[in-house]
Amino acid sequence: MEQLDFIVMIVFALLIFAIGLTFTRMGSKSGQAFFEAGGETPWWINGLSLFISYFSAGTFVVWGSIAYKHGAVANVIQLTMAVSGFLVAIFIAAKWKRTGTRTAAEYIGKRFGTRAQQFYTYLILILSLVNTSAVLYPVGKMVYVATPFSLNACIIGIGLVIVLYTAAGGLWAVLVTDVVQFVILMAAVLIVIPAAFGEIGGVNNLFTKTPEHFFEPFTSDYTAGFMLAFIGYQTVYIGGNWSYVQRYTSVSDERNAKKVAYLFAGLYLVSPLIWMLPPMIYRVINPDLQGLDPEGAYMMLCQRVLPAGLIGLVLSGMISATSSKANTTINLAATVFAQDVYRSVFRPAASEKEQILVARLFTLLFGAGTIGVAMLVPLAGGIVEVVLSIAAIAGGALFAPIIWSLYSKRQNAFSVITTTIVALLINLFFKVIVPSLIGLKFNRTIETLLGVGLPLLMLACFEWYYASKAMVSERALALEREQSNAAKPSGAHHAEARRQNVFGVTVIVIASAVVGLGIFSLGLAAKQNSIVMAVGGGIFVLSSIGLLRIRRAAS
Repeated sequence: MEQLDFIVMIVFALLIFAIGLTFTRMGSKSGQAFFEAGGETPWWINGLSLFISYFSAGTFVVWGSIAYKHGAVANVIQLTMAVSGFLVAIFIAAKWKRTGTRTAAEYIGKRFGTRAQQFYTYLILILSLVNTSAVLYPVGKMVYVATPFSLNACIIGIGLVIVLYTAAGGLWAVLVTDVVQFVILMAAVLIVIPAAFGEIGGVNNLFTKTPEHFFEPFTSDYTAGFMLAFIGYQTVYIGGNWSYVQRYTSVSDERNAKKVAYLFAGLYLVSPLIWMLPPMIYRVINPDLQGLDPEGAYMMLCQRVLPAGLIGLVLSGMISATSSKANTTINLAATVFAQDVYRSVFRPAASEKEQILVARLFTLLFGAGTIGVAMLVPLAGGIVEVVLSIAAIAGGALFAPIIWSLYSKRQNAFSVITTTIVALLINLFFKVIVPSLIGLKFNRTIETLLGVGLPLLMLACFEWYYASKAMVSERALALEREQSNAAKPSGAHHAEARRQNVFGVTVIVIASAVVGLGIFSLGLAAKQNSIVMAVGGGIFVLSSIGLLRIRRAAS
């Protein structure tokens, strides 16, 4: 990388950080703004935020590594996420909005009681710590591949920027930066793919110079059975992960909650065909990567085919996209701690301003912890092993019982907690203890089936038992009565939400215009200037049109 690349990265990092600071005052005045982003955010903002924060968890490093080694199977894995997104849109998203709660933690407290809420809260905080670390590591790995800095230095630097702007602006900062990060990423990918195909002499060479079976949809590790099991896992994860539940509950109504998930699914129908091309193309250029080196295939390609300035742009897009998962999870952890641990356990009389202060302090502490754990990822066998192991062990056990309860009035605190504990212990036993004791290690298909299937089987058994005894949870009935008697939001609430929405959308279009102008300027000096200038100019024009529409609506 050259000096211009570092300048580009610094400029885009400052832009994202500035967005976070823009919402500091709004987040400081109101818990509604800091924790809920007004409670009526536009569905397309939430949908883009859900999309960018979900795929960024490992697209470039985790699935990019699989794309380099195995080819089209990485596209099929990602297409399972579109299927899961449609299932969430049809069956789950509106259910969360119908609960009338702001967060999954609040729902659990009302549906199962304080002890169950605290039990799941502590587990989610631990899982969030590991998940965020598994996100910071690939961000740091990409920067490490492209710069002279050490891997740990990259993880620390990027982690600090994410933590600081998340602490400053709350959920609004997360949502808006996610959308701007989506714009940066799309621009980066649209630039790098034509350059990559030019490097290998055209599209045909991708098909003729890659290994045999490179374009088959399944492999011995990633079978058709694994894909079906993964659809089950993704459905539970997208529909039940506490970070994503906020995307369904912070819109105005159930119809918009469904739109959030539909937008996510629609984008995932298209994106796998684009995102996985660069590492697949790099297999033609350099087929000799071994060990953990394929994790850096994406960035290695960019370094090879792009001139100065554009490498910094692409890296900024990858960092931005991957960082959005981290900021989403950190914001969720801070919200849960402030509202469901600090207020519920230690300070029931805590004011909104006190809760916001606690959330910001916890964001800093939690961020420091994730940075430390991220540095340990290589010791666990690499990021692919970490991400898939988390999915197998914890995903179904933590989220399936709560999703089931959205449909059932029979499940109670005993049934869901028992299901979670038993499923976690059995999954950990077969993942950690059995391989060391007798050398038996399940393949990915069996791991994923066990991780999702076991809690669902246990919940079905509880459901049958309670139905045979005609048992119904009193808390479920009480929550149903509360939902039917809930007062509609006041006119002042709607007015404040609209004001926040206008401000948030305005920040998005202005920031996007700055991104477009910056990319256009890079195109003036780049070899592939026609493509770069077209992408930058298009973003600037569309953002300008959006800004004019906002002004007309306000006048």
